[in-house]
Amino acid sequence: MEIWINPACSKCRAAVSLLDAEGADYTVRRYLEEVPGEGEIRAVLERLGLEPWDITRTQEAVATELGLKEWAREAGTRDRWIAALAAHPKLIQRPIITADDGTAVVARSEEAVRDALSRRTGV
Repeated sequence: MEIWINPACSKCRAAVSLLDAEGADYTVRRYLEEVPGEGEIRAVLERLGLEPWDITRTQEAVATELGLKEWAREAGTRDRWIAALAAHPKLIQRPIITADDGTAVVARSEEAVRDALSRRTGV
C-alpha cells in the first residue's frame, strides 16, 4: 500500500495513525514534494474509478486562479484537468491510498481507510 499525504492535513495524519494502529505495511508519499506525473495521476484515477475533477480540491487558491469551477467536466477536458493536477499537486484530494488489490480509495474517513485495509493481501 502507498498513501499520498500532505503532513499538514489532519485527515492525512488521522489516516496514517489508523494504518499504524492496524499494523499496516505501507509507504508514505508526500505528494507535494514527490509530485506525481500525469501518467501516475491517470493510473490512480483508474484505480479509484474516478475522473480528475472528482479528486480536485476546487476551494484552493490556485483553483480559483485557474478558474477550475468553470472548466467543463467531460471526456474532452480530462487531459486538461490531469495536467492541472500534475502542475499544481495541492489541488489533489488527500489522502489517497493505493490498495494491494490494485484499487485505491480517497481516505478522508476512518471507514475509507478501513476499506483500503480490508483489501490487503496476505492478511
